[in-house]
Amino acid sequence: MSSYTYRHYPYRRPAELDGAGTRRPVVIVGAGIAGPTLALALAKRGVPSVLLDEDDTVSIGSRSICQAKHSLEVWDRLGVAAPMVEKGITWEEGAVYLHDQPVWRFNLQPEPGHKFPAFVNLQQYYVEEYLVDRCLAEPAVDLRFRHKVVGVTPHADHVALSVETPDGTYGLEAQWLVACDGVRSPVRHALGLPFEGEVFHDQFLIADIRLKGDLPKERRFWFYPPFHPTNSVLLHRQADNVLRVDFQLGRDADAEAERQPEAIDRRLRMMFGPDARWEHEWSSVYTFTCRMMRRFVEGRVIFAGDSAHVVSPFGARGGNAAVADVDNLAWKLALVVAGEAGPALLDTYDSERRAAARENILNSTRSTDFITPKFPAARAFRDAALDLARDFPFARALINSGRLSVPTRQPDSPLDTPDGEADWGRAPGPGQAMLDAPVDGETGWLIDRLGPDFTLLTFGLDGVPPPLPARVTHVGLPLEGVARQRYEARAGTTYLLRPDRYVAARWRTFDAAAIGRAVARAAGKELS
Repeated sequence: MSSYTYRHYPYRRPAELDGAGTRRPVVIVGAGIAGPTLALALAKRGVPSVLLDEDDTVSIGSRSICQAKHSLEVWDRLGVAAPMVEKGITWEEGAVYLHDQPVWRFNLQPEPGHKFPAFVNLQQYYVEEYLVDRCLAEPAVDLRFRHKVVGVTPHADHVALSVETPDGTYGLEAQWLVACDGVRSPVRHALGLPFEGEVFHDQFLIADIRLKGDLPKERRFWFYPPFHPTNSVLLHRQADNVLRVDFQLGRDADAEAERQPEAIDRRLRMMFGPDARWEHEWSSVYTFTCRMMRRFVEGRVIFAGDSAHVVSPFGARGGNAAVADVDNLAWKLALVVAGEAGPALLDTYDSERRAAARENILNSTRSTDFITPKFPAARAFRDAALDLARDFPFARALINSGRLSVPTRQPDSPLDTPDGEADWGRAPGPGQAMLDAPVDGETGWLIDRLGPDFTLLTFGLDGVPPPLPARVTHVGLPLEGVARQRYEARAGTTYLLRPDRYVAARWRTFDAAAIGRAVARAAGKELS
């Protein structure tokens, strides 16, 4: 059974089958998490798009469940975060167990003063539902279900698509095509592009169940628990009183036998005891890979999310990285479509997000190597760290049950203005995500004050600043409160924030000329 009722969205006959189509500025393939997020972000910037999906419903199974703070902040700007937070399970704490004893507890957001929590656990089908409903209500998004891309032909000034529907096949032209069509990406295959990386052969069993009784609101990870003594187990709570239980099975497990309900029930009975009662929601036995394309931009075809890179599930870096991809891409593509920037600006999407993908793959691979050590020496090191962690803080830093998703850094971006000689302490610098903070007498949030494009953040500035470049919103803050502390601010401290809420530049004194140059650089004006 399932607590979720899958809706089947209606197919609509496209105008192109009747000869009424025109070339579209942007066509997006794939209506999972990344595609609708991109379509809505483009619509906020006045760019219409066609969003194609070969199916007529949301993802089957809970799949990606950990929605990170930085993703929620993106979705908040698109008007869909509130129902996600309301429906999901908010959590910030986690525990690592050795056998049946906790050896380490952690808090992913130890400082208060953020609009959103570190994580909200919400099944992917709900996330997609909220995004789809918002797309269907947005006139600038032409969302088409049961429209399957079966041909892709790149040209110098556009991409020609062949799209299959229940009423026949039609042609569609796009100035820019964005493939958000998943790890098996038909668009990537149609273009014959490589997807290189590492295959991990360890097998894991996901069992999503509705358990009767009290459910924990923290992430729990066991090594060698008494109910599964040879491997590890992960536990997460989800919406609708659903529990995600993830059993490490090992390479030699019989996947077909392990996915049978009686085998799953036997494992769950050992974990929860003879009196526990549950109902099955969804289960799967899986392996995984870490892969990345050589380039995320190929002519006028752009790749985002799992079509461009894929990681292991440890650390919740897959879906959250996809949201970060399209948040980086949307404002740049909008400037290019409007003719306010050249295609070279999209090369910074490629370089910045490939750097992020490398960081995510590195963290994901390290987590996987810790959870599934490949050599006796690696297992001995892992087990020694676990033994020591209960009593020695240094050993806790060695435990890696999945370094959970945080905004990645974008070092050495050509869009950023390097720092001068000033001491900035731990404040966010160029290439780092901005930090939220309470403002307006601690009753509002900084992220709600930012503009849709670039934002100039100043502290303790007397009077009104001189005229700012176009597309720049000014937010002035006093020299007090949490924001001043997080930004290491003193009188005159100034930050330039990009539309994706990354720091582009910062100064210790307000300098109108320097700000103008930094805005031009951040908007890609200096790119050849």
